[in-house]
Amino acid sequence: MRVLIIEDDPQLSDELAKLLTQHNYQCDVAESIGDAKYYLDIRNYDLVLFGWSYFSPSANLNMIGDIKKTSHKTSVIVISERLDKESEIEALRSGADDFIRKPIDEEILLIRIEAKLRFGASNIIEIDDLIINPEEEKIIYEGNEIELKGKPFEVLTHLAMHKDQIVSKEQLLDAIWEEPELVTPNVIEVAINQIRQKMDKPLDITTIETVRRRGYRFCFPKKIN
Repeated sequence: MRVLIIEDDPQLSDELAKLLTQHNYQCDVAESIGDAKYYLDIRNYDLVLFGWSYFSPSANLNMIGDIKKTSHKTSVIVISERLDKESEIEALRSGADDFIRKPIDEEILLIRIEAKLRFGASNIIEIDDLIINPEEEKIIYEGNEIELKGKPFEVLTHLAMHKDQIVSKEQLLDAIWEEPELVTPNVIEVAINQIRQKMDKPLDITTIETVRRRGYRFCFPKKIN
């Protein structure tokens, strides 16, 4: 599960990232709205922890609506030192799924996160007879399970989530690899080749097309012949 932490307090954001990492969440940290928009453009998140301080303008809450509009399956929890009921109401009306006051009780935070991810919208992708279940790392086509795991599965899932969009190698590296600067773009080609060898060719379908010099695009499964 991937979490984006939007928090302008470096100490708190570092503590939250360490806590969540210890519980097997993948975390990115944004210390500004601009940084957050960058991460949201290149990656899919299961949950966003949205820091809203006394000094943050109410207009910042508009970003929650933007997140929900483009990624309606992403849960948003606002964390804030604002104690008044009006602020909590404002955050929830802006689209937040939950509101937690600071100082944060770590155990309560983890339980609330688990609850949101457990009861939140499903991340399962269904397109015609193709079902991709990111949570269980499972692919089913026409009732049959396909053996595709690891990075190739993550590449397929990311492209499916951005169906009909051209996604570059660089965007795939940033979205999937923990340290993209330490790997070469060739790993994307290897992953795409495994998808085609293990899935497309045996099933006589096409799921990914190469757009020359631009990247890759997920397309509907359809018979080649």
